[in-house]
Amino acid sequence: MQYRTLGRTGIKVSPYALGALMFATHVGNPDPDDSARIIHRALDAGINLIDTADVYGDSEEVVGRALKGRRDHVVLATKVSRPMGDDPNQQGASRRYIVTAVENSLRRLRTDHIDLYQIQRPDPATDIEETLSALSDLIHSGKVRAIGTSTMPASDIVEAQWVAERRGLARFHTEQPPYSLLDRGIEREVLPVAQRHGMGTLVWGPLGQGLLTGRVRKGQQNELRRAGFFKHLNDERRLDAVERFISLAEEVGLPLTHLAMAFAIAHPGVTSAIVGPRTMSHLDDLLAGVDVALTDDILDRIDEIVPPGTDVAPLDQAYVPPSLQRAGLRRRPAAERAAA
Repeated sequence: MQYRTLGRTGIKVSPYALGALMFATHVGNPDPDDSARIIHRALDAGINLIDTADVYGDSEEVVGRALKGRRDHVVLATKVSRPMGDDPNQQGASRRYIVTAVENSLRRLRTDHIDLYQIQRPDPATDIEETLSALSDLIHSGKVRAIGTSTMPASDIVEAQWVAERRGLARFHTEQPPYSLLDRGIEREVLPVAQRHGMGTLVWGPLGQGLLTGRVRKGQQNELRRAGFFKHLNDERRLDAVERFISLAEEVGLPLTHLAMAFAIAHPGVTSAIVGPRTMSHLDDLLAGVDVALTDDILDRIDEIVPPGTDVAPLDQAYVPPSLQRAGLRRRPAAERAAA
């Protein structure tokens, strides 16, 4: 395993990170002991970065139990800000919530510190200075070692860096955006901005939320709908692109999963790609491709299928800013429009 430096933190991490969403018993693997075996297998193979979140059900608890006796050898990351219930103050990135949420995560993870604490989604209702001030205090207290964001637009990343410098606060060390053969939008601004500010980038969804496993094929839409799969699994544009990637993978003699993962970690701005296996066989398949390196010719062929800096179609879980969600932020008042 060839380790990479996480931004300018000095922390060394594996190019594959282990995502823990599928270890939540109500979402993925219902057997915590089996999840622990998968975690141990990943650690034994050299993966040293585990990423979870407070909103992933009991994932933090499963990870915390599995790391007993091995915590010091793991770069442990978790996230905060997604709603944890109906209480409007049990979400977001306010100081009030962050200082409470971190204690709950520490307890569930059975540890006295978190190596990387991330704001899972931007919180437009909270001043970024308030968020950075709270996170800075956590770093000073030793409860958190580094801080990051997830799915933050490039302009917000720049603003956060500027505020941190001007106010003498800890700055975000990492960003965690979606990135895959199908979702290359971050190449346009997010990755260059993160590189410019010395941030590490941990990308999620390198297998296209399951589309790039090869198990979902064009023509299966009716079965997918009956099974209640995410909307993106029924998107004709994404399915068409997957078929082309399947053909390319067969031509170059690689499993589709290995092609997808090797692409995700080939970009110089990407530190690690997060994999989310639910079973041991899923993990073993991915580990078998950890040393695959794509040639320039293969990367050029990929660019022909999905051009650099473009997304084939919107992701179900992509961040949508309030300016796009609320019509009132895009339209002048009716009276003003009529007067014009």
